[in-house]
Amino acid sequence: MSRIRARFWDPAGARYVVPTYPWHMAPPHLRTLRQLAADKLRPGGQGIQAQILWRSRRYSAPGGVRVAYLYDVRFALPKRVPTPAQLAALAKANAARRTCPECLTDVGYVLPRQCDSCPDCATEIAA
Repeated sequence: MSRIRARFWDPAGARYVVPTYPWHMAPPHLRTLRQLAADKLRPGGQGIQAQILWRSRRYSAPGGVRVAYLYDVRFALPKRVPTPAQLAALAKANAARRTCPECLTDVGYVLPRQCDSCPDCATEIAA
């Protein structure tokens, strides 16, 4: 094991409070939120079970160390299925965010908050 990986190897949680693993060395039953979501699961109220730490020069993380929190798949629950009323409410809210308040047309994308109007109306207002 390399020196950097050994720095993040703490499966007992003595150094980092929670069990900590280097990149690609976590047990297979521990998954990130995105991995759980890909399997149509959610944490189900459980807290963070472990973490993965790794060094990164690409992002401005404190000390150059990034973290990914892990959850136990054995305690995960299936994702909730939204009701038809919830889906209708979401569709209505998203339609309102795509509609220009000036010309009342659906522009097909969410309008930016800065201008609150479609590009055509924004240029007319600025001119």
